[in-house]
Amino acid sequence: MKDNILFITGKLAEKNLRKVLDCIEKKDFSYEIRNLNINVAALLTTDMISRRIGDVSKFNRIILPGKVRGDVEKLSKDLKVKIERGPDELKDLPRLFGGKPLKYDLSKYEVHIFAEITDAPNMTIEEILKQANYYRDNGADIIDIGCLPNQKFSHLEETIKELKKEDFYVSVDSHQDDELIIGGKAGADYLLSIKTDNFHILDKVDSYPILIPQDSDMDSLYTSIDKCIDMKRVFIADPILDPINYGFTKSILRYKELREKYPDIHIMMGTGNVTELTHADTTGITMTLMGIISELKINHILTTEVSPHCKSVVKENDLARRIILASTLNDTTPKHINSGLLTTHEEDPFKFSIEEIRELYEKVKDPNYRIVVNDDGVHLFNRDGLHCSVDPFDFYPHINVGDDTGHAFYLGVELARAQIAYQLGKNYEQDEELKWGCLVEEKFDNKLSFKKVGSTYRKKNDS
Repeated sequence: MKDNILFITGKLAEKNLRKVLDCIEKKDFSYEIRNLNINVAALLTTDMISRRIGDVSKFNRIILPGKVRGDVEKLSKDLKVKIERGPDELKDLPRLFGGKPLKYDLSKYEVHIFAEITDAPNMTIEEILKQANYYRDNGADIIDIGCLPNQKFSHLEETIKELKKEDFYVSVDSHQDDELIIGGKAGADYLLSIKTDNFHILDKVDSYPILIPQDSDMDSLYTSIDKCIDMKRVFIADPILDPINYGFTKSILRYKELREKYPDIHIMMGTGNVTELTHADTTGITMTLMGIISELKINHILTTEVSPHCKSVVKENDLARRIILASTLNDTTPKHINSGLLTTHEEDPFKFSIEEIRELYEKVKDPNYRIVVNDDGVHLFNRDGLHCSVDPFDFYPHINVGDDTGHAFYLGVELARAQIAYQLGKNYEQDEELKWGCLVEEKFDNKLSFKKVGSTYRKKNDS
């Protein structure tokens, strides 16, 4: 007899739950989904479910969200039906039925990235090409050549031509009309920025203009937009994103108003005014801005990597735009789609309880040290004892490696990693480097890991 299963969920997850269930190829069960009128399913308790669930007499099985709190066994007895928790993450639900976890397609994106080379006049053409290739390798679609005020850019034309030879899309970013004209005539695809006072430049070049307000006057931007529409000229509009404390929220509202006024035009947001001028890790800022960009259907961003804390912004934006599109297409929040922007913390870093660690310790019969991290701290153990601390120096009196400097070095490296993992809330696995999301490329050949050879420790790649 086929199982008839009731799946309990909340408002936000209902559509995605249906999609996940539809992805299960061999379903030997019938089912119904009930949304218990709460936004986030993880906030449900068994008492709330008991009050809201209604008639369940036709079901022989109920599956709850994995993070529901309360006594599931009691709920099962009260409702007289088998009840179980599903996995913590919805994408893993197919595993309950012999299927594979849901995988999200990150091959697609909608937002285009303009990556600015901010001091191009001070760079040689070779240096500009190198920077352009770096940006392209990290996801940039258009290379923005930044010109500097009151500084001659004698090789601007040649720079553009060389970039075009290498199949780059190019924009020229200048406040000088003559540089914009030179750039347009040299083959630049886009010109930043065109306002009402230099709109006449469009009579001389074929490049696509990026339109901005004249002296922060939105009416002037509307005037330029309307002119381009009348001319049937392709363009992008940018009402300008202001830094935090200098009109940031008001500028977000300008983007909203612009989209409402012109539902079909292309819009750009220059995100560097926030990432560059906010001393906070850029991964979170980037994802939040990309969420705003997605909801307002903004088509392009202009970003930079000038400040040291912004050195991976192009790569972050590339990943963020793919995650956001995947979440949009799957009617879900941008959680558990890809962990590349989760750089300092992790969702479930500590895998072992203290009871499980003690059980591991009791099975150890040799002098080699094991290191495990959990909520209590860093645990170091071998056959001679189990010790817990956070500071690696606290373990020193309990470590006995004799004159084996290789082993001592190895333990120093591993305990330092374990300390960092505990302090930040990251997963630690002995002999493996810590993971830092998209910020650091993973090394498959870990040169700092050691293997036991006879009575000493050597690098894994040593013979």
